[in-house]
Amino acid sequence: MTVTENVAVATAAPVEAAPLPPLAARARSIGGSPVRDILAVTARPEVINFAGGLPAPELFDADGIAAAYRDVLAEQPARALQYSTTEGEPSLRAALAARTSARGLATDADDVLVTTGSQQALSLLATALLEPGDTVLVERPCYLAALQAFGFAGARVVAVPGDEDGIDPGALEQLVVRERPKLLYTVPTFSNPTGRTMPAARRAAVAEVAGRCGLWIVEDDPYGELRFAGERVPWIASYEGARDRTVLLGSFSKVMAPGLRLGWLRAPAALCRACAVAKQAADLHTPTVNQLAAARYLADRDLDAHVARVAAAYGARRDAMLAGLPDALPAGATWTRPEGGMFLWVRLPDGYDTTALLPEVVRHDVAYVPGAPFYADEPDRATLRLCFVTQTPDEIAEGLRRLGEGLAAASPAA
Repeated sequence: MTVTENVAVATAAPVEAAPLPPLAARARSIGGSPVRDILAVTARPEVINFAGGLPAPELFDADGIAAAYRDVLAEQPARALQYSTTEGEPSLRAALAARTSARGLATDADDVLVTTGSQQALSLLATALLEPGDTVLVERPCYLAALQAFGFAGARVVAVPGDEDGIDPGALEQLVVRERPKLLYTVPTFSNPTGRTMPAARRAAVAEVAGRCGLWIVEDDPYGELRFAGERVPWIASYEGARDRTVLLGSFSKVMAPGLRLGWLRAPAALCRACAVAKQAADLHTPTVNQLAAARYLADRDLDAHVARVAAAYGARRDAMLAGLPDALPAGATWTRPEGGMFLWVRLPDGYDTTALLPEVVRHDVAYVPGAPFYADEPDRATLRLCFVTQTPDEIAEGLRRLGEGLAAASPAA
């Protein structure tokens, strides 16, 4: 090549790169989690954060969990560090089946699929059950990440009217007849975001509608063991009309530690198999070492006693929040009084918009989650969610003082 040719090559205009193919429509249409966005904005250590659903880390049984990992890695390292079956480690599945059976729902290990957190169970169910355009029924308001999972699957999400006791069975039946949905999703015990619990009679009525009208029920129960008042209510899955059509979801995130990322689903055989195939495509299996450590913890430790201690602490924190709310909130505000779980739900008087108010409140070094993202339909913009378990009672009192100042500074009348 001559010098002239070299210069010509060097000075030639660069070829314009062709644009890349676009993201899938579902990725373009589904936004991120407002809760995660708020946590990112309020990560400063001086912020008292009532926004996240974060278990209290000082209550984790870190020593017990560490011992379980040490024992597993010392005694069976090859197995713990190897691939595992998609359905889950047999010892953990057997332990989960035994715990479920002891709580009134006869369960075999083969009924259980271990998942990487119960959030994965929602994604697997969406893959196994939903076609784009299918209808899903949800509570009003509804767990935010469930709305994301169903929306990502291309489902049409419809809210079922309800009251203080949860879903209205009559309204549910009307929607089933009119919309022909694939499934109903519910968190009937200590609901996220409201903290409410569906009474036994209402659960029986929902089960009866599902049995008579033909409907899957996805019963999400991540908080049910965290009861510190009242009496336990049976799972919807235990009612006769719903036995062959209810998927029960569980998790160790709130009772052991969320960092383990261990959840499970209990489902009829055909659906359980379909979810296992979906999981094969998603992640092959949940980490073996985490499963074996959890199984070892269940064998060596008293998880129920640990949960009782955690629930007692959470009950004291709920009481601290309830005691401080009257002074922190404007006159006319209302709120729930949960018997367990992690959250309570506030409604401010008409005219308040909790999304618009949040930036001013955060300037007072406290945060909540606005209620609007929890609605599948027209939101109630005067609502907000507070998590009462992450902070100590003294921190809760200080956080509510700041919340009161922030709401007063940003109120419509200010």
